[in-house]
Amino acid sequence: MMSALQFVKEYVKQPRTVGAVMPSSKVLARQMVEAIKFDKVESIAEFGPGTGVFTEEILRRKRDGIMLLVIEENREFFELLYERYSKRDGVVVIHGSAEDVRGHMQAYGIGQLDAIVSGLPFASLPNDVSHAILRVTNQVLAPGGVFVTFQYSMMKKGLFEQYFAGMEWQRVWWNVPPAYVLAARPMK
Repeated sequence: MMSALQFVKEYVKQPRTVGAVMPSSKVLARQMVEAIKFDKVESIAEFGPGTGVFTEEILRRKRDGIMLLVIEENREFFELLYERYSKRDGVVVIHGSAEDVRGHMQAYGIGQLDAIVSGLPFASLPNDVSHAILRVTNQVLAPGGVFVTFQYSMMKKGLFEQYFAGMEWQRVWWNVPPAYVLAARPMK
């Protein structure tokens, strides 16, 4: 288990990719998966799971047979996630970038994703990286699929509007700091 101090150290080392000084709250995690129809999905990807707060909530709700790709770029977080989840049925923990999700899907025989949950800090990622990730996210989501992310401000709302339709925002106060959860559909 990663301590809060270790999490802060990862933030200090890589603030652009870690994006927060504290792990997300369980309240935020529950809100992050509310838009997923777990009785209908067959495949889910999680981008930037960090220490696995959202992963835990996904696993708590997912039924057998649902494939979950957990993609983490930070080496420390990846090792923690791999140790914790790699032996679970239907869970694949990948050290890599969300930009490469299509290749990871092909490696595991996944044609489309029904849901993507993202903990990526779009506010601090380079602009070209944000566009690349959102572009491929829009492309790999199944019709009717859902993309869920959270942000600490509405600063990137315009960015998300370029790639997604039917966006719904909800404020989650019980998190440090409070956050906005976005659930959106692919623009096809």
